[in-house]
Amino acid sequence: MNTEQKIKKVLEEAVTSLTGKPYSAGKILLQETRKEFEGDLTVVVFPLVKEIRKSPVEIGKLLGDYLVSHLSEIDRYNVVNGFLNLVFTGSYWVDFLNCVNNDTNYGMLKSGDKKETVVIEYSSPNTNKPLHLGHIRNNLIGYSLSRIMAADGYKVVKTNIVNDRGIHICKSMLAWQKWGNGITPEKAGKKGDFLVGDFYVRFEKEYRLQVQEMMNRGASKEEAVKNAPLLLEAQGMLRRWEAGDPEVIRIWKMMNQWVYDGFDVTYKNLGVDFDKIYYESDTYRIGKQIVLDALEKGLVYKKEDGSVWADLREDGLDEKLLLRADGTAVYMTQDLGTATLRYEDYHFSRHIYVVGNEQNYHFQVLKIVLKKLGYEWADRLMHLSYGMVELPEGKMKSREGKVVDADDLIAGMIETAREMGKELGKLDALADNEKDEVFRKIGLGALKYFILKIDPKKNIVFNPQESIDFNGNTGPFIQYTYARICSVFRKGEERGIAVPEKLAENYLPNEKETLLIRLLAKFPRVRKDAAASYNPALVANYTYEVAKAFNQFYHDYSILNEENADVRNLRLVMTRKTGEVLYHAMYLLGIEMPERM
Repeated sequence: MNTEQKIKKVLEEAVTSLTGKPYSAGKILLQETRKEFEGDLTVVVFPLVKEIRKSPVEIGKLLGDYLVSHLSEIDRYNVVNGFLNLVFTGSYWVDFLNCVNNDTNYGMLKSGDKKETVVIEYSSPNTNKPLHLGHIRNNLIGYSLSRIMAADGYKVVKTNIVNDRGIHICKSMLAWQKWGNGITPEKAGKKGDFLVGDFYVRFEKEYRLQVQEMMNRGASKEEAVKNAPLLLEAQGMLRRWEAGDPEVIRIWKMMNQWVYDGFDVTYKNLGVDFDKIYYESDTYRIGKQIVLDALEKGLVYKKEDGSVWADLREDGLDEKLLLRADGTAVYMTQDLGTATLRYEDYHFSRHIYVVGNEQNYHFQVLKIVLKKLGYEWADRLMHLSYGMVELPEGKMKSREGKVVDADDLIAGMIETAREMGKELGKLDALADNEKDEVFRKIGLGALKYFILKIDPKKNIVFNPQESIDFNGNTGPFIQYTYARICSVFRKGEERGIAVPEKLAENYLPNEKETLLIRLLAKFPRVRKDAAASYNPALVANYTYEVAKAFNQFYHDYSILNEENADVRNLRLVMTRKTGEVLYHAMYLLGIEMPERM
């Protein structure tokens, strides 16, 4: 029985004693004490007013006295309005350290303990351009969430859907056909995804010129946008692709492979991976068959032009296109196929789509359409909707080539870490390859932490210089704290100072030590809350609080040079556990921790 359960049981006895009627512990509400008040745990008294028929303050005092007299873990209490704040004893925190001292996986459950499978889709790139800053946020949220869910006991399957077909892909292919002159990544000396992206931008540039020319000749903007020759050619190419035209398929396979090779490099550099990759070119066929079967059953309908639609007006939405008039598929078609295929593959208990908030409506529709078509598991689909990433100068625009490419950003962050590291000069004794590895971890840690410390639902303005600061709420600050802890234990080993197996209760922690230990005790709850809310930011900001508390303690107190053995032992255990919690918490964010900085 953990401490909260013990407190609830004693409170159940107290309320039963005060009212003369049985009272269920399930009705008792406990919460973390707010920072402005003294306390470790708070009992919300208001719900008990009707039962006990006294004022909240009177009830708080009665329950506080009862808890202090019946539980050795409670040292004292205070009552603020309808809240009973409990303060644990110093020996309680020593007991906590003894319990977790030798648990190197403290706070982390084993993947698969819960016997439930969670599928997480992230990345979902198009094969007409390289990954950019927006994709980085997607990948980092998805990958971090996969680690958080696994640490919460779920069996996690990391998936990616590559959008490798469609009109946007044909635009790049057509541009290469017209203006590429047989260029390849090898000939251009360029990553394949960058080369294909150049042709996508070229298409958009030439298309806009055609639209403007048509408008100059008297066409309306709507007519020009729909009937520009380049767009009509791209649409024709898409129809030929779906019909299996050998030359179109040859170009498609060749250019897609260039992009896949480029993506693999970016994913490796970013430190993310997948258990299974799906391709729209496969799943759209399944989706088309689902739509055609539904048409036969009368679950969807066909308009006069031959297009197929789902009527969602009874659900408070509108009509949704499932197949175009020319028979070609849309994104919804592909997602119907992908969802059904994944359920067949994994029979998931939950499927989480990590996709930007501009697709909120799409995933609302996807779930409703699947339900209408008879797939009861559609209720297991969840959309983790995240905000956009912007730069200080504004939004990025892929069609105009005005983006921050992921590869350039990663390289730039590592180089910035290198420059700052040289200024500090603390790694001068390391070999060049060791320095490079530390700079890589710092640069990527800064990037990942800056993005993940913000609630996924919120938009981000990404500032590279701000993210890599060694002070404040940044990745490098937390990494530096971990490196400092590693340094303590290297020096301790040199001096023959070992961490004890068990602490005596001859020394009870002081105020700053208690603050840090209290934070360490929160780790399992933070991890659990992050999994329940799909929010890596909870882990990130908790990690900063731990690092900040440790540095305040470290500034004021000696560890290795403390003469009192009991005091030194407690600080050694507390410091080691802090290092482990920082390491595990940053692992959940996908961030590596250097042992020297």
